[in-house]
Amino acid sequence: QVQLVESGGGLVQAGGSLRLSCAASAYIFSTDTMGWYRQAPGKQRELVAETTRGGRIDYADSVKGRCTLYRNNAKTFSLQMNDLKPEDTAVYYCKMGRRVGDVYWGQGTQVTVSS
Repeated sequence: QVQLVESGGGLVQAGGSLRLSCAASAYIFSTDTMGWYRQAPGKQRELVAETTRGGRIDYADSVKGRCTLYRNNAKTFSLQMNDLKPEDTAVYYCKMGRRVGDVYWGQGTQVTVSS
């Protein structure tokens, strides 16, 4: 079992930046996938960015050019978000997928962008 803990959410004005971080309780292997999803009130959880085992990073069209997913070290990865918009307001969840099929989620961190 792997625990994921997000940090870095908060309130920011439109046009501002935030960096979300996800700390895992276990080593993140090169074959694991790392990702960020978000869920706004009344909406389904949606992809923001996620690595693939082929080495690619998939981004939602709505965040392309504004968000960057990257790995910090053996147990943490981050999502840098720039030029934030009110529609980016949501609870953001980090996700990790093991090659064997196990999937883990964090508890979520709130991001609120004021206009």
